[in-house]
Amino acid sequence: MLKQISIFVENKPGRLSSVTKILSENKIDIKALSIADTKDFGILRLIVDNTDKAVDVLKKAGCTVTQTSVIGMSVEDRPGGLADIMSILYENGIGVEYMYAFVSKPDENTAFVILRVENNDKTTSVLEKNNIRLLSSIDVKNM
Repeated sequence: MLKQISIFVENKPGRLSSVTKILSENKIDIKALSIADTKDFGILRLIVDNTDKAVDVLKKAGCTVTQTSVIGMSVEDRPGGLADIMSILYENGIGVEYMYAFVSKPDENTAFVILRVENNDKTTSVLEKNNIRLLSSIDVKNM
């Protein structure tokens, strides 16, 4: 499983810039990101190369930060690759709360997806039984 950080970000000019600048100044590499927003605020979700350090520097800068365990997996990059995995999860009674994709070093046959589900252990077990490659924090750090 991977550790994701979520940062509450006010929806005003410069706020996203300040968060990413804090990470940059502390040599923290963003590997994947997603942002969901409303009129007044957003939640910035990040996978970074050094989660503990990112949480520490962001909290010291006054940001509201939480950590969540998520699942990272590789998906065959072809039409239906993600649909196949979603079918496996559905057949096993696993709902996806949210997901987002990211890119890495060029690999024409693989895409990468981050999943947030209710039960990480059950989901991990189901994916492993179906030969879906899960990503470790070392895999992500080396991308």
